[in-house]
Amino acid sequence: MSQATLDDDDLFDEAAAEMREDVETSLAAAKSSLPAPDDVWEAEADNTLGVLNGLKGALDAGDAEEDLRDAKKWFAIGRKADAFEDAEDLEAEIEALETTLSRIADAHEQVGKLTATVPELRGALEDAESGDGTE
Repeated sequence: MSQATLDDDDLFDEAAAEMREDVETSLAAAKSSLPAPDDVWEAEADNTLGVLNGLKGALDAGDAEEDLRDAKKWFAIGRKADAFEDAEDLEAEIEALETTLSRIADAHEQVGKLTATVPELRGALEDAESGDGTE
Protein backbone atom coordinates (compact mmCIF):
# COMPACT_ATOMS: atom_id res chain seq x y z
CA MET A 1 0.00 0.00 0.00
CA SER A 2 1.56 3.25 -1.09
CA GLN A 3 -0.78 5.53 0.85
CA ALA A 4 -0.31 6.06 4.56
CA THR A 5 -3.27 4.82 6.51
CA LEU A 6 -4.65 6.31 9.68
CA ASP A 7 -5.37 4.05 12.58
CA ASP A 8 -8.58 4.29 14.59
CA ASP A 9 -6.98 6.47 17.29
CA ASP A 10 -5.85 9.03 14.73
CA LEU A 11 -9.30 9.09 13.15
CA PHE A 12 -10.94 9.42 16.56
CA ASP A 13 -8.64 12.30 17.52
CA GLU A 14 -9.40 14.05 14.23
CA ALA A 15 -13.15 13.56 14.70
CA ALA A 16 -12.93 14.82 18.29
CA ALA A 17 -11.13 17.96 17.15
CA GLU A 18 -13.75 18.55 14.48
CA MET A 19 -16.53 17.99 17.00
CA ARG A 20 -15.02 20.52 19.40
CA GLU A 21 -14.71 22.97 16.53
CA ASP A 22 -18.39 22.40 15.67
CA VAL A 23 -19.36 23.16 19.28
CA GLU A 24 -17.21 26.29 19.34
CA THR A 25 -18.56 27.45 15.96
CA SER A 26 -22.17 26.98 17.10
CA LEU A 27 -21.47 28.84 20.35
CA ALA A 28 -19.88 31.72 18.45
CA ALA A 29 -22.88 31.86 16.10
CA ALA A 30 -25.27 31.89 19.07
CA LYS A 31 -23.35 34.72 20.72
CA SER A 32 -23.35 36.76 17.52
CA SER A 33 -27.16 36.41 17.35
CA LEU A 34 -27.66 37.92 20.79
CA PRO A 35 -28.96 41.48 20.99
CA ALA A 36 -26.32 44.19 21.19
CA PRO A 37 -26.09 45.64 24.71
CA ASP A 38 -26.64 49.19 23.43
CA ASP A 39 -29.79 48.13 21.56
CA VAL A 40 -31.28 46.92 24.83
CA TRP A 41 -30.10 49.90 26.84
CA GLU A 42 -30.63 52.89 24.57
CA ALA A 43 -34.04 54.03 23.37
CA GLU A 44 -35.36 56.59 20.95
CA ALA A 45 -39.08 57.09 21.29
CA ASP A 46 -41.63 59.78 21.96
CA ASN A 47 -43.43 57.88 24.70
CA THR A 48 -43.31 54.92 27.03
CA LEU A 49 -45.10 52.61 24.61
CA GLY A 50 -42.57 53.45 21.92
CA VAL A 51 -39.72 52.65 24.31
CA LEU A 52 -41.35 49.36 25.26
CA ASN A 53 -41.95 48.38 21.63
CA GLY A 54 -38.35 49.23 20.80
CA LEU A 55 -37.09 47.17 23.73
CA LYS A 56 -39.31 44.26 22.79
CA GLY A 57 -37.82 44.28 19.30
CA ALA A 58 -34.29 44.63 20.68
CA LEU A 59 -34.80 41.54 22.83
CA ASP A 60 -34.97 39.29 19.77
CA ALA A 61 -32.27 36.63 20.13
CA GLY A 62 -32.50 35.64 16.47
CA ASP A 63 -31.04 32.19 15.81
CA ALA A 64 -29.20 32.03 19.14
CA GLU A 65 -31.45 29.30 20.55
CA GLU A 66 -31.04 27.12 17.46
CA ASP A 67 -27.28 27.64 17.44
CA LEU A 68 -27.09 26.84 21.14
CA ARG A 69 -29.10 23.67 20.53
CA ASP A 70 -26.58 22.62 17.88
CA ALA A 71 -23.70 23.31 20.27
CA LYS A 72 -25.37 21.27 23.00
CA LYS A 73 -26.07 18.43 20.60
CA TRP A 74 -22.44 18.17 19.44
CA PHE A 75 -21.22 18.64 22.99
CA ALA A 76 -23.44 15.83 24.28
CA ILE A 77 -22.22 13.46 21.56
CA GLY A 78 -18.61 14.38 22.18
CA ARG A 79 -18.91 14.02 25.93
CA LYS A 80 -20.69 10.67 25.66
CA ALA A 81 -17.95 9.43 23.32
CA ASP A 82 -15.34 10.82 25.74
CA ALA A 83 -13.95 12.78 22.81
CA PHE A 84 -12.99 15.90 24.74
CA GLU A 85 -9.87 15.97 26.88
CA ASP A 86 -10.99 19.20 28.49
CA ALA A 87 -14.73 19.85 28.25
CA GLU A 88 -15.21 22.10 31.27
CA ASP A 89 -14.69 25.30 29.28
CA LEU A 90 -17.28 24.30 26.70
CA GLU A 91 -19.73 23.23 29.38
CA ALA A 92 -19.31 26.54 31.23
CA GLU A 93 -19.81 28.50 28.02
CA ILE A 94 -22.96 26.54 27.19
CA GLU A 95 -24.38 27.09 30.69
CA ALA A 96 -23.60 30.83 30.57
CA LEU A 97 -25.28 31.18 27.19
CA GLU A 98 -28.33 29.22 28.39
CA THR A 99 -28.62 31.60 31.35
CA THR A 100 -28.34 34.65 29.11
CA LEU A 101 -30.97 33.33 26.69
CA SER A 102 -33.29 32.54 29.59
CA ARG A 103 -32.90 36.08 30.91
CA ILE A 104 -33.59 37.52 27.46
CA ALA A 105 -36.73 35.37 27.13
CA ASP A 106 -37.94 36.45 30.59
CA ALA A 107 -37.32 40.12 29.81
CA HIS A 108 -39.09 39.78 26.45
CA GLU A 109 -42.12 38.29 28.19
CA GLN A 110 -42.19 41.02 30.85
CA VAL A 111 -41.88 43.77 28.25
CA GLY A 112 -44.67 42.14 26.25
CA LYS A 113 -46.93 42.27 29.30
CA LEU A 114 -46.04 45.91 29.93
CA THR A 115 -46.68 46.75 26.28
CA ALA A 116 -50.23 45.50 26.75
CA THR A 117 -50.71 46.99 30.22
CA VAL A 118 -49.42 50.55 29.75
CA PRO A 119 -52.08 51.63 27.19
CA GLU A 120 -54.82 50.16 29.40
CA LEU A 121 -53.41 51.99 32.40
CA ARG A 122 -53.26 55.23 30.47
CA GLY A 123 -56.90 54.82 29.47
CA ALA A 124 -57.93 54.12 33.06
CA LEU A 125 -56.02 57.17 34.28
CA GLU A 126 -57.63 59.35 31.60
CA ASP A 127 -61.06 58.05 32.65
CA ALA A 128 -60.27 58.74 36.30
CA GLU A 129 -59.06 62.24 35.47
CA SER A 130 -62.15 63.11 33.47
CA GLY A 131 -64.52 61.45 35.91
CA ASP A 132 -65.70 58.82 33.43
CA GLY A 133 -66.29 55.34 34.77
CA THR A 134 -66.18 56.37 38.41
CA GLU A 135 -69.80 55.68 39.11
